[in-house]
Amino acid sequence: MKTHKLLSEESSINRKEDRRIILLREEKPSRAVLKLGVPLIAGMMVMALYNLTDTWFIGQLHDDYQMAAVNLAYPVMMIMIAVSNMVGTGAASLIARCLGASDPEKACHTLTTGMVLTVINSAAVTGAGLLFLPLIIQALGAGANTYAYTREYVAVLLIGSIGLMGNYTFGQLLRSEGSVKYSMAGMIAGTVLNIALDPLFIFVWKMEITGAAAATVLSNAIAALISLQFYLRGKTLLRPSIRYIKPAAGIVREIFQVGVPATMETLLTSAAYVVNNKLAVHYGELTVAATGISQKILSLGSYIYQGFAAGVQPLMGYNYGARNYRRMLQILRAGILIVSGTELCLMAVYGLAAPALIGLFSQSEEVIRTGSTVLRAMMWILPFVGAVSMSRISFQAIGKPQYAFGITVVRQLLLYIPLLLLLNRFFGFCGLIWAQPLTELIMMIISVSMLYRFLKNCQKTGKGSAFL
Repeated sequence: MKTHKLLSEESSINRKEDRRIILLREEKPSRAVLKLGVPLIAGMMVMALYNLTDTWFIGQLHDDYQMAAVNLAYPVMMIMIAVSNMVGTGAASLIARCLGASDPEKACHTLTTGMVLTVINSAAVTGAGLLFLPLIIQALGAGANTYAYTREYVAVLLIGSIGLMGNYTFGQLLRSEGSVKYSMAGMIAGTVLNIALDPLFIFVWKMEITGAAAATVLSNAIAALISLQFYLRGKTLLRPSIRYIKPAAGIVREIFQVGVPATMETLLTSAAYVVNNKLAVHYGELTVAATGISQKILSLGSYIYQGFAAGVQPLMGYNYGARNYRRMLQILRAGILIVSGTELCLMAVYGLAAPALIGLFSQSEEVIRTGSTVLRAMMWILPFVGAVSMSRISFQAIGKPQYAFGITVVRQLLLYIPLLLLLNRFFGFCGLIWAQPLTELIMMIISVSMLYRFLKNCQKTGKGSAFL
C-alpha cells in the first residue's frame, strides 16, 4: 500500500512537471526569476495593504496616538512572522531540495510536518503572549498616551495568531514547489477582506484600533484557509498525508537547522525596530507616528526585494539539490540585476512624492514634515537591501543556515544597532534615520561576496558541502 501511494505521488509530480519542475530546472534564469518573483511581488504588494489599510483607516480617526500605537505594536507581528518563518523557511528549503533530488516521499513528509508545527507554535505564542502581555507592552516602549491602545491591538493579534502564522507559513510551503499563483490567491483574498472589514469594525461598530486588529486577524485566518484548501483539493504538486501526522525527528531537525537562523533574522530585526522606536520616542511620540507611516510606505519597496528573493528561493534550493551550481550563479546574477533596477525606479517616486504620500495618512503638518524627511533618507536602502536579502535567502534555500545567520548577526548586531546608537548620539535624529542605509550598503558588499565565493567553490569542487 505504501509503495502504491508513493508511486501515485511520483506520477502526480510527473504529470505536472511541465508547469513547475521544468521552470525550476530549465527556464532561462532572468525569465525564471521574473516568473516566480513578479507574481509574488504583486501578492506581497497586496499583502502590504494589511498594514497600510489599518494605518489609513486609523488615520481617519485623527488620533495620532492610535497611529503611534499601531507602529509600536508592529514588532509583535514581526515576532509571529519570525516563529512562522522558522517552520516555513526550514520546510520550504527542505521541500525544494527534496524535489531537486527526486525524493517526493520526504517532500510530502516535510510538508505535513510543517503544517503540524505551525499549529503547535501558534498555540505557544498565544499562551505565552497573553500571560506576559503587560511586560510586552512596556518593552515595546508605549508611553502614557499610547499604552492602552497598544495593549488592545497586541491582545487581539495574539488571540488570532493561528490565522496570522498559518497564512505566512502556508504561503511559503506553496512557493517551495513552484505553486506561486496559489500562494498569491490567499494573499489577495485576505487583503481584499481586510479592506472591507476595517471600516466596518473601526467606524460602524466603533471598535477603533481594536477593530483594526480584529479585521487583520480575521482576514489572515481566511487567507490561511484558502491556501490550505488547495492542498486538500489536490491542486498542488505535493499533498499532506495523515500517515505523516507524527513528525519524524530527522525532518524536524533539518527544518530547524535552517529555520532557527531564519527566525533569528526576524527576531533581531524586531529588536532593532524596538531600539529605533525607543530612540525616536525621545523626539516626541508624533515622531514615532511619522516614522511608522514612512516605514509602512517604504514596505512597498521591501515587498519588491522580498518577492524576488522569495521567488529565487525555490530556484536555488531545487538546483542545489540537483547540483547545478552553474545555473545557481546565473540565477544570482539575474536576480540582483532585476531587483536593483526595479528598486532604483521606486526610489525616484519616493523622493519626488514623499510629502504627498505621507499626507495620505495624516493631516498633521509635523507628521508630514518629519515623515517626508524619514522616507527620503530610508529610501536609500532600496538599491542595496535586495541583494542582501537575496543572498541570505539563497543560503537558507540550500540548507546552509550558518552563512545566512552570519549575515544576520553582522547586519543587525554588529552594524545596524551600534550605528543607530552611535549616529543618534553624535548627529541626533539625522543620524538615526541614516543608520540603516549605511548598514545595507556595507552588507551588500559582504553578503554578495560570500554567496558568490561559495557557489564558485561548489562549481570548482563539484561538492555542495564546500566551505568558504
